[in-house]
Amino acid sequence: MLSIFDSLREFTFLSILLRMVLAMLCGGAIGYGRTKKSRTAGFRTYMLTAIGASLSVIIAMYEYELMQSIWKDVVADVGMKFDASRFASSVIGGIGFLSAGSIIAGRHHQVEGLTTATGLFASVCMGMAAGAGFFECVTVSLLLIILALEVMQPLEALYKRRKRNITLAVEFDDVQTIDTITGQIKGMKAEIMDIDIERTEKAGDLLPSAVFSVRMAKEKQSHSEMLASIAELPGVFAVEELIS
Repeated sequence: MLSIFDSLREFTFLSILLRMVLAMLCGGAIGYGRTKKSRTAGFRTYMLTAIGASLSVIIAMYEYELMQSIWKDVVADVGMKFDASRFASSVIGGIGFLSAGSIIAGRHHQVEGLTTATGLFASVCMGMAAGAGFFECVTVSLLLIILALEVMQPLEALYKRRKRNITLAVEFDDVQTIDTITGQIKGMKAEIMDIDIERTEKAGDLLPSAVFSVRMAKEKQSHSEMLASIAELPGVFAVEELIS
């Protein structure tokens, strides 16, 4: 460990203040990017979860200090045992409920909010590291979490745009329009692997829709060209690519 942090690892008011402020700033840094993307959990949510996690570890350390000093005689008489790790395990269990609330099932059976949930979990673990005074770990984890949430997103989007497999959700006016859509897809030398026919509620009416699992040709057009060609078909109301 770096010796420059040794004095800050001591259980003093300055050390406690630094740990909680560090957790707040790091949680806010992660949440800021999520707020810009209008995600379920944003700036304040990440900040508060990091502060809460840091505080839980500090409370555990505080109780341990009390049992070793002011409460020492009582502990010796009663024979109490203390396990600080139980605080951390309770925090991990508690964040599961909060994270689960951010995961929702969207249209066409698409699950949304998984990245938000895992980001909250990572933020809480980072907050616990800050509360424990593990400053080196906080620095590294902050950089890695931001790298995964912000820097890697454009690379992930680029990879998905270059995939040959594409999933399309199409809304249309009549079931017979499916033949027109499948003909258009095959006309672009793409292979239809699966079709899932659904009903979509729109303006109080149930309209037919379908989810197409398509494998594009090696000499494929771009995903946007595939979407545009289907959107121009008569009877098609809407078409979107489902991101898995």
